[in-house]
Amino acid sequence: MKMKNQTTVTEFILLGLSSDPQMQILLFLVFLVIYLITLGSNIVIMVVIRADSHLHTPMYFFLFHLSCLDICYSSVTMPKMLMNFLAEHKTISVNGCIAQMFLFILSVGTEGFILSAMAYDRYAAICDPLRYMERMSKGICIQLVSGAWAIGFFHALLNTVFTSKLHFCGPNQINHFSCELPPLLQLSCTETFANQVVLLTSALVFGLSSFLLTLISYIHIISTILRIRSAEGRHKAFSTCSSHLIVVGLLYMTGFLQYTKPISVFSVVLDEIFSIQYSILTPMLNPIVYSLKNKEVKTALRNILGKFRFLN
Repeated sequence: MKMKNQTTVTEFILLGLSSDPQMQILLFLVFLVIYLITLGSNIVIMVVIRADSHLHTPMYFFLFHLSCLDICYSSVTMPKMLMNFLAEHKTISVNGCIAQMFLFILSVGTEGFILSAMAYDRYAAICDPLRYMERMSKGICIQLVSGAWAIGFFHALLNTVFTSKLHFCGPNQINHFSCELPPLLQLSCTETFANQVVLLTSALVFGLSSFLLTLISYIHIISTILRIRSAEGRHKAFSTCSSHLIVVGLLYMTGFLQYTKPISVFSVVLDEIFSIQYSILTPMLNPIVYSLKNKEVKTALRNILGKFRFLN
């Protein structure tokens, strides 16, 4: 039964990464650079893929959508985070907080399944090249990307519906730089058992399924690579796969630890480090690992820059 003098919280205070004004300016500059690199590199990838007809293949179709998603992914939290580094009052409305949480879960859920689709594409190309165009037709590629967005949307909607039923009456300080669900549940004045069950179940079902799809594809890819006779060919293939697996592994490992652990198991600092990895660094690393190290992309970029210089 609610108390008569119980108040309703209308806004939250995001405590961020530091309360030291000088440190906040330094952090603002560091994360501004990261955000600009994320936006710039992903926009370049999208422009290059659209401009070069040689890159109109299934692999680059997925890379284009991954870059588009990474721009959305980083833009969910970074602008507000940067603003709060310089703001005196680091507040966000309850509805704004829940909206940010929804968009974040949507982005990270969709990212996982797009990475799974990309892993399947590489599996089809390396392990079954004769049937590659049949397996990865334009219709199938569109279905895979649409399915990734649909699953991400359902995952986000499910958690948001349960979160919207919570009542917040104080305190209203979030020990984080964004409105993620685990720290938000700690501020609820109502029982959060159902929310925790939904969060854990959805994270395990959606997260594990996308991770296992990616892992199975790479296991088949690696087993095929091991049968390559050329040592140079094996080394080249392994270097590409290893960089992909490192980025995917860090994304899943930090995300799983953050969203499946019991509340308050780790320190606030460790929680923020995990969040920085999967919500800020991953969108910056993806274009570098998946695209800018790719010889075809670098060749296409040089051609576009050469045409631009010629026109001037």
